[in-house]
Amino acid sequence: MNVYNRSSLIAFYGKHPDCKETLERWYHDVESMAWKKPNDVTRDFNKARTIKNSRAIFEINFNDYRLIAEINYQKGWVFIKFIGTHPQYDKVDAITVDMFKRKKK
Repeated sequence: MNVYNRSSLIAFYGKHPDCKETLERWYHDVESMAWKKPNDVTRDFNKARTIKNSRAIFEINFNDYRLIAEINYQKGWVFIKFIGTHPQYDKVDAITVDMFKRKKK
């Protein structure tokens, strides 16, 4: 899988260094996958949950943080849509959130 917006992971663990190792491992693990359907995600990440909108929710650092990704199974793309603390995650709609969406000028 090709993980887009890796810079968002780097920026996040720059502010939360306790999750750097976990996020780097997540990134490299996902890059080595070839998911074709949602069940592939939960097979490889047994704590992950797949939801509507071709999205998956991943626990980071034993659930201290949450990462939401949108997955294009046909093209092999993974787009990070949200990463934050568990309390921040509780305030977003996992199906629609896109905290990295570019704002129009």
